[in-house]
Amino acid sequence: MFRRLFVLAGLCLALSGCTNMKPEQFANQKPALALEEYFDGHTRAYGIVEDRFGNVRRTFTVDIKGEWDGKVLILTEDFVWNDGELEQRIWRLTRDGPTPNDWTGTTADAIGPAKGRVSGNAYNMVYDFNLKMDGSRTKVRFDDWMFLMPDGVLLNRATMSKFGIHLATVTIAFKKDVAVREAVKAAE
Repeated sequence: MFRRLFVLAGLCLALSGCTNMKPEQFANQKPALALEEYFDGHTRAYGIVEDRFGNVRRTFTVDIKGEWDGKVLILTEDFVWNDGELEQRIWRLTRDGPTPNDWTGTTADAIGPAKGRVSGNAYNMVYDFNLKMDGSRTKVRFDDWMFLMPDGVLLNRATMSKFGIHLATVTIAFKKDVAVREAVKAAE
């Protein structure tokens, strides 16, 4: 009995897909990412969800309205999925930690706070999430990595796991549209 538990625990650790990347590895990478600056205003993003075998299961577009009041960054995300589903998620991010680069995030479906850190051009955020899946909800863990590119594109790769086993990868490309940003500001 104990041997089976030990083997199962070892297998879970081996399959966990834990990354050794740390935000500090990107401290000298440019351009420097400032979440509150990048996401202030309107941002549009396009993404795919791949299962653990690399098959694209869903695609989406998300429009994000960001509001920074000097303390809290509120991101209102409006998703349009390829199957027609509409979804809204509102993140509240605050600087909270031992350094000014540490962030804490909350949203309705997160289980506990999301913990993140900016370093150089990178942002890493880890959190547990109640994901809607096949008509019910299941607890999964997200490990989000964002990288700001020189042309202003922000690339996001999020791995999703349960019990340490890789389930899916979400890839998103964010782009600030200066014309849209100015039009949205003028309309407000």
